[in-house]
Amino acid sequence: MRHFVRYGIFVTLLCSQACFGLCDGAAAAEREDPGMLQADRAFVQAVAKADLPGLGKLMDTDFLWIESDGKALTKTQVLQTLPKPGIADQSAAQLKNYTYDDVGDVQADLGGVHTLRVWVRRPIGWRAIVYQEVLSLDAPPSFAPGAGKDCQNPCKSVSYEPKNEVEKQVVSAYERLETAAMAHDSARFSTLVADEFVAASSNSNKVYDKRGRMEDFDHAKMAGVAPTPLASARMFDFKEAVIMTSFHRPDHGKPLRVTRVWVNRDGNWLETLSYQTSVAP
Repeated sequence: MRHFVRYGIFVTLLCSQACFGLCDGAAAAEREDPGMLQADRAFVQAVAKADLPGLGKLMDTDFLWIESDGKALTKTQVLQTLPKPGIADQSAAQLKNYTYDDVGDVQADLGGVHTLRVWVRRPIGWRAIVYQEVLSLDAPPSFAPGAGKDCQNPCKSVSYEPKNEVEKQVVSAYERLETAAMAHDSARFSTLVADEFVAASSNSNKVYDKRGRMEDFDHAKMAGVAPTPLASARMFDFKEAVIMTSFHRPDHGKPLRVTRVWVNRDGNWLETLSYQTSVAP
């Protein structure tokens, strides 16, 4: 079963721009989860007010805050020294939100700043598990950090041992997705990402949707976003959705911290988002 939501104005905009039916199935399953949106608003307000006790109640035990320079902070570290958010006032930001049963995410974009908040439904309510910031480049990139010509990792194998059948299926989908990206195979790529797919990277000057990424493949462009060797990963399995956080070391260029959300649709695991933040030296 699949569910996602987004703020109303974006539904019309996205579907009107999709020339080959990317939104047809997605719009049919649209719904809002008031609980997640309420928790997200409370999270944003707690950060703005530096309300650490309030913020702590909204953070999952496995919470990770990834700053725009790639520094990763645990829940304990955030509550000791609260980072300054890249988008201090969301009133002017473009917002989208999606839910997939017990997993949800909120995406905020303001200029070249892109913020992701991933939520999980626990018995005690919705809790934030990932906060990540990505800063777009000011100009098109001159190169894309990658996995080398043969793309052994992550196209053929990865440095992660799946813990169950669900994770095994997600790893397989991930390898096939990266193989399609490496080959610039837009047709194959389209079967491995969701209609609402989005990719934001510190190595690119723009944020990609599904169609934009496919068009780049068709024109043999990597535009700063390319498969990179996986060094380590964590997966959080919620049956119909999986959150994947990972650390990557490309063949050249800076390391990356990446967050992905995967959803099971009709037995196929699809990537809904990929946020990639370069790690500063």
